[in-house]
Amino acid sequence: MEVADFIAPDRVIPGLRARDKRQVLEELARHAGMALDIDMSTILGPLLAREALGSTGVGRGIAVPHARIAGLSRVFGLIARLERAVDFAAIDDQPVDLVCLLLTPASATEHLPALACISRRLRDQGVAGRMRAARDDGQLYAALTGTPPRAATA
Repeated sequence: MEVADFIAPDRVIPGLRARDKRQVLEELARHAGMALDIDMSTILGPLLAREALGSTGVGRGIAVPHARIAGLSRVFGLIARLERAVDFAAIDDQPVDLVCLLLTPASATEHLPALACISRRLRDQGVAGRMRAARDDGQLYAALTGTPPRAATA
């Protein structure tokens, strides 16, 4: 499994504005809901429930909030670089500025492979550094996936 299998180029938010963890999750749920054509509360509820079990802030300024979503037919992801880092109760107590949302079908077996895939990619400090330095959504996506940046559209 590759990151590009579940995060498309149009699922990149290069300047997400949020003042706290809850608002980050709300904004991610809103964006995902629009992309999937489902109500954001269908996503937000499971995300908050998962977060209540323990923070998905994995350290080094990165969080991977994830949840299983009833009715979802495939793995879905999106990536956001926050405009300003927020406290995510991460394992290293560092604020988070890179967030990858991962949603999987309730009965899917792809949950752990998708989490492992994105975690491997984001653990690479070079990847995270390139994502933080990216000037636009194309560069951000390219840094995450390891693909050449797509050409700008006119």
